[in-house]
Amino acid sequence: MLDTLSLIIGESWQLLGQMAPYLLFGFLVAGILSVGISPEWVERHLGGRGLAPVVKASIFGVPLPLCSCGVIPVSASIHRHGASRAATTAFLLSTPQTGVDSILVTYSLLGPVFAVFRPIVALLTGFLGGVLVRFFGEPNGEGSARSKERRPVCSGDGCADKDDKSVLLRILKYGFVTLPQDIGPALLIGILIAGVMAALVPAGYLQAYVGGGVLSILVMMAVGIPIYVCATASIPIAAGFLHMGASFGAVLAFLIAGPATNAATLTTVWKVLGKRTTALFVFTIAVSAVGFGLLLDRLVPIVEETLPQLATYAHAHAEGGWFSQLAAVVLLGVLTFSFGSRFLREKRAAKPQTENNKIKRSSQGQRLELAVTGMTCNHCVENVRRAVTECTGVQNVEVSLKRGRVVVEGENLDPDRIMSAIEELGYQARILKS
Repeated sequence: MLDTLSLIIGESWQLLGQMAPYLLFGFLVAGILSVGISPEWVERHLGGRGLAPVVKASIFGVPLPLCSCGVIPVSASIHRHGASRAATTAFLLSTPQTGVDSILVTYSLLGPVFAVFRPIVALLTGFLGGVLVRFFGEPNGEGSARSKERRPVCSGDGCADKDDKSVLLRILKYGFVTLPQDIGPALLIGILIAGVMAALVPAGYLQAYVGGGVLSILVMMAVGIPIYVCATASIPIAAGFLHMGASFGAVLAFLIAGPATNAATLTTVWKVLGKRTTALFVFTIAVSAVGFGLLLDRLVPIVEETLPQLATYAHAHAEGGWFSQLAAVVLLGVLTFSFGSRFLREKRAAKPQTENNKIKRSSQGQRLELAVTGMTCNHCVENVRRAVTECTGVQNVEVSLKRGRVVVEGENLDPDRIMSAIEELGYQARILKS
């Protein structure tokens, strides 16, 4: 028993060391993107008619470090602010499949062919889905901006508190605190699962079942659909499947279906974009997984023959040197710090208000407290805060992810409008106190 446990830990640590340098660099680049690309900038470019917004949405989605849970409220928000159904669908398809951090980790564990092919697939999948919705989606499918009384607000860690935080601090906060908080738990679970696969399942054990062909791809799609995992956290599991004999195409199908499909995503698409769009969304994922999976299975032998050094995924099995070991320790430190900061923030938020605080709050006018279900990550928190802040009369908004609470303060608040703004993002809201 102890030998087995030691073997699992050893395999998991080796995987962590292989991906840690790439993931840390990906965190840094993700922080830079979060500052350089604001929600308003994305919304401004995804509005309008025609296919141009669809192309832009597909391109924007590839590098953005949004996990499968984070992309849901962002997509609902950009549709709410004027993006068409087609552009929103394209964004919702391309974004969760990959990201700058995911691309780098893909290279570290699955090799260069996968690292290049995967973002291309995400781009083409988004474009295909957007085009289908553009021509075959709900009637009057072009979204229109809701011309309510709204103040332009910048939200999210990339642009919150612009006036009192330097650009560098905002980059570091998003890259090494917010993003690790969102993907950290799933990432560690994925590494542990991959460690179990490598330690307990002989190499090539499943090759007879998922070693290639349409049936293998369908099996891996069926495995990926119920798994609620982000693009980065799914990569160690994908490496485990390759170890057990799955073909590259079958693993690609898993990486497409896993991050892009889950109950929360499908529910939101159904509610925000409509039934026909939801059907086209699912159809696009199925066609892309099968088509691109078969293409990759055809492509890999060609690459192995012409450029054998590019066809390997030996990165996942190489012994890590001192730099990888150090990077693994740093990565664990980053994850520990990010989890600790969330715990302390929630603890401070849960403290009873002092008398002075109560007086200060009561002087601001109305105070509305709502219970919100469905928030799963920091992107959810920031999108809820942004949507509520844009409502008329709102002066201050506090959102607690752990407690599922939203506290709104202001003058002449419209509870129905505030609840509607939250529910348009795909969440459920009810008033607790007013």
